[in-house]
Amino acid sequence: MTPQAPTIFSLQAPKDVSLTDIEAELSQIWQSYGIAGEDGTLPAATRAATFTLVVYEPEETQYLLAVLGFYNGPIDGIPGPQTQAALREVQKKYGLTDTGTATEETLTLLREEVAKRHKGGATENGATASYGLDAKSPRIADEIALRNPCRIITLLPVVGEDEGVKAQVSAYCPIQKGSSSTLVCCEYITLTGTPAALERIGGMVPALTIGGLPKFLWWKATPDPNNSLFKRLAAVCDNVIVDSCNFNKPETDLLSLQALAESGIPLADLNWRRLSAWQELTAEAYDPPQRRAALVEIDRVNIDYEKGNSAQALLFLGWLASRLNWHPVSYQVESGDYDIIRISFTADNQRQIEAELAGVPVADVGEVAGDLIALRLSSTNPQANCGTLICTETGGCMRMETQGGAQSTGLFQQVTSLSEQKAEVLLSQQVQRWGHEALFEESLAVIAQILKLGKE
Repeated sequence: MTPQAPTIFSLQAPKDVSLTDIEAELSQIWQSYGIAGEDGTLPAATRAATFTLVVYEPEETQYLLAVLGFYNGPIDGIPGPQTQAALREVQKKYGLTDTGTATEETLTLLREEVAKRHKGGATENGATASYGLDAKSPRIADEIALRNPCRIITLLPVVGEDEGVKAQVSAYCPIQKGSSSTLVCCEYITLTGTPAALERIGGMVPALTIGGLPKFLWWKATPDPNNSLFKRLAAVCDNVIVDSCNFNKPETDLLSLQALAESGIPLADLNWRRLSAWQELTAEAYDPPQRRAALVEIDRVNIDYEKGNSAQALLFLGWLASRLNWHPVSYQVESGDYDIIRISFTADNQRQIEAELAGVPVADVGEVAGDLIALRLSSTNPQANCGTLICTETGGCMRMETQGGAQSTGLFQQVTSLSEQKAEVLLSQQVQRWGHEALFEESLAVIAQILKLGKE
């Protein structure tokens, strides 16, 4: 059963405004609310007072859904439950595979239907269909707004002729049961235009952020060090947030991420946060003194992940290698039914370590591309007390066990699949902290060393 989202009180449904009137319109929303609330029928409301989140949305899914009438929430670039429900409705109506995600098949159909509607004059004066805030619709941003009154600025690139940038403002307040005496409200500013148009007005975006408060940039495309809009925004934000599970070319894109880290940009990867349970269980496995001493005996690492995105597996291996001072010396890739990556390391004591990352084809792919399935740490020394197996399910453990090895697994642990895997929860946690994450940056540096070996 899907949990019911909190009721949302709308101060202002998305409203078209000129670029120069954005701040004035937001102020007017609050002035109007204050007047309406004098009779005491409305609870007090808290305006954005914690941080600004700038979201760069690289694709047009919500825009297409809104034009066709399947989606009526704010175009915030955040694929929450309402967007997923709209996609499922489209897929059901047109007989497509029901995934609730923006598959290429679904996007192609949506683009075709929007093109037909434009040609048929279904929109007025060539403008897109209007869309309003549905007070009963759950959205991913609720996870943020429930905890923090904030401002969200969404940059929404669209295809087509360059007609400048269109702006919208809105404000909403989720009402929580038992604590409705004060509304905690989120302000939205949505800027829509071609990538070139958005780039032209990039200089005004920092001025729209709330002065003196933390600023976050959630760049939902692969960060490009050469993109002038990205560089401008990254320079003024306290954290640049990405999600490597969405990288189209993880190996290449992780190298781009490392280049940004080297330039001093404070980065955060939501996919890195998904590894916390795996990291904690691994560290816990070697807490006992006798097993901690056996860490130097580890010379075999096997990691299974869902085929399609190797980012999580590489991030975990980078973390492990950075903690144990392993130095990468070779990198090989084999594609087939299983995507196999083999990496060799040398330790400070000159011991040779062999790691194998296996992209395993799975029938039931989860929401996160490339989720870890199982990992095994072991030694070619059968007397070493360092064998450890961690997995999410029995099937993954069975595959690891049947692979065999000189050393039997001394410790078995299971990772429970948690809701914290979802981007909305991870994002709401990430905006509680900012600045440089040393462990992540050190792990990323090792990954870059590994991947550069494959280019030699």
